[in-house]
Amino acid sequence: MLLREGDARTFVMDRRLGCSLAAVAGAVNAAGFLAVGYYSANMTGNLSSLSMDVRAADLSSALSCLGLVAAFVAGAVLSALLVNAGRHRRHRAIYAYSILLEAGLLAVLGALDMALRAGLRGAVLAYGLSFLMGLQNATVTRISGARVRTTHMTGMLTDFGIELADWLDAVRRQGDPARMAQVRQLLVLHGGIVLSFAGGGVAGALAYGWWRAGALLGLAPVLVWLALPGAIADLRDRLSGPPLGPVP
Repeated sequence: MLLREGDARTFVMDRRLGCSLAAVAGAVNAAGFLAVGYYSANMTGNLSSLSMDVRAADLSSALSCLGLVAAFVAGAVLSALLVNAGRHRRHRAIYAYSILLEAGLLAVLGALDMALRAGLRGAVLAYGLSFLMGLQNATVTRISGARVRTTHMTGMLTDFGIELADWLDAVRRQGDPARMAQVRQLLVLHGGIVLSFAGGGVAGALAYGWWRAGALLGLAPVLVWLALPGAIADLRDRLSGPPLGPVP
């Protein structure tokens, strides 16, 4: 799922990866809200809150929202830098390594959730989780050619609505069967991602209510399970074949 990118990817690859990571993102988003009162993946809401805080001259709250947005962007920047460096060095599994990095950082945040005192804990979790959501969303956006976004449900719901309208129009007009099949695939893909995000949110909220920081720690192995096959396949290829030079 994490070795091919862009047009080389199949619908099944995008669906499996998108739904799996969307479920993790939904769980992180819900658990993060219960932990610190912020949605780490909801940059639309955070920007709206920033605007309202500026209007109300609430500098402290405005800076908090600005920090969440900045952390999300920083995560996306790091993802893009890693992918660009991996492409230059011909690392096929750079996307898998990005998800493994997310898994490691998520485990660290789970440990910090248990270890830090209340005030510092909230800031570290809020900004750290936003950073991870930016990292994940950018990684999936790049590997899928922007067909899949795992934290941006506004965009996924917009795509789903457009595709539903296209499908209804094609049914009414008896359109091209190949086009109808393509639209149905996109409906399944984007609808599945939305449902996975919602289902992950429910699971994350329940898990955090039961185990608190253990819920974040428990999500890290899920990411490792998704990314490890790609990383192992890339390592096996490198050990068995001649070394690849950097991309010019």
